[in-house]
Amino acid sequence: MTNAAPTAGKAPGAFSRFEFLVAGRYLRARRKERFVSVITGLTLVGVVLGVATLIVVMSVMNGFRTELLGKILGANGHFVVQNVDATGLTDYADVTTRLETVDGVLYAIPYVEGQALASGTSSATGVAVRGIDAVSIAKLPALRDAAVLGGWDQWDAGQGVAIGQRLAERLGVTIGDEITIINPNGTLTPFGRTPAERTLPVNVIFNLGMPEYDSFYIYLPMQEAQVYFKLYEDRLKPGLAMPSVMATDEEIDASYERAYQATGVEVFVKDPDNIAGMRDKLQAALDRPLAIADWQQRNATFFSALQVERVVMFVILSLIILVAAFNIIASLVMLVKDKGPDIAILRTMGATRSSILRIFSMTGFAIGLAGTLLGLILGLVVAINVEPIRAFVSNLLNIPIFPPELFLMAGLPSRIDPVEVTVVVLLSLVLTFLASLYPAWRAAKLDPIAGLHQ
Repeated sequence: MTNAAPTAGKAPGAFSRFEFLVAGRYLRARRKERFVSVITGLTLVGVVLGVATLIVVMSVMNGFRTELLGKILGANGHFVVQNVDATGLTDYADVTTRLETVDGVLYAIPYVEGQALASGTSSATGVAVRGIDAVSIAKLPALRDAAVLGGWDQWDAGQGVAIGQRLAERLGVTIGDEITIINPNGTLTPFGRTPAERTLPVNVIFNLGMPEYDSFYIYLPMQEAQVYFKLYEDRLKPGLAMPSVMATDEEIDASYERAYQATGVEVFVKDPDNIAGMRDKLQAALDRPLAIADWQQRNATFFSALQVERVVMFVILSLIILVAAFNIIASLVMLVKDKGPDIAILRTMGATRSSILRIFSMTGFAIGLAGTLLGLILGLVVAINVEPIRAFVSNLLNIPIFPPELFLMAGLPSRIDPVEVTVVVLLSLVLTFLASLYPAWRAAKLDPIAGLHQ
């Protein structure tokens, strides 16, 4: 029993020095109370591990989301602007200029895209063929810096392709080898459509770090792609009459000019999360209605699944803290039972029920507070150094943990979100405080006479 009891007939004030001294004494177990001390220590460890695990896992999942979002949006625009009827944009240059004048837009790039069959020396596979010019490549550091073989010099003037590293391995080609791309929607003849076939050398092999791009995309120079997919119109030059039926091929060619088209224009903005606000600005900058699709719409399934996974993981890992909170209840109930005579003596010396309630509440909350702070420190340290820890454990056990060649990332990503960390800390403090109320209430309701007979 503590020697800091109040004088008889005088109740201590709320959260007085007396209450803190008694709560602190109860946290320090004596030799005959070692079992209660062990339970309290395990409870403290449970809170530490729960808070730390939750912070580390949420930070890693945030890192995954940021890394994936950066890779996906690094080579694809935050918005895609196309004709409502999905036909080619004939005035794509003017549309690009208009979009780049909008406040909040980093840049806009026109592109051509279509499906084809690609064949190399060892196999054939379906691919997405994308046309882009050198100016646009210079605006995309994710694509520009992804070249592992070859380079983008003289891209517009060259008649070659850029393919992903995985696709090159599948087709069995490298720099200088030729691949054949076949588009089923070729030239219309009296006997039907004949496939459009082109054989082009490989000038660039890139690695974006995303399997769907590195194993599926082929890049062509813009004009080469426009010709291949027949995204152009031959128009009569202004001021010239239509050539006669007797005109030569040279005269016919001289009378027409070719107006190229683009599949659409991709727009990159400063704040990809501000979708609603930017959409209205982009639509206002255009001179006619055009279809505008944002990155969330085009990747809705993927990012919705990622968001659901984050929420589910948060709920599941929060159960660790909840289990630790129940351990606090168990340890305090045992403490109350062990301290029954002390409580009875304190009551007879003038301690009120509310004072006993506060003493045991502070005892349980002190365990939760200490566990939360230690878990916060441990979680932040691990989250900041998660990649060195992964590498150390992998080298120590000689087992590949999160291999970069499989997950296509340089290391285990981690991004600490201050808001989520705050939520975790508050959740732990609230749960541990609530867990201390029931044992404290039982202690306050203890009959002093019954306690003296224990």
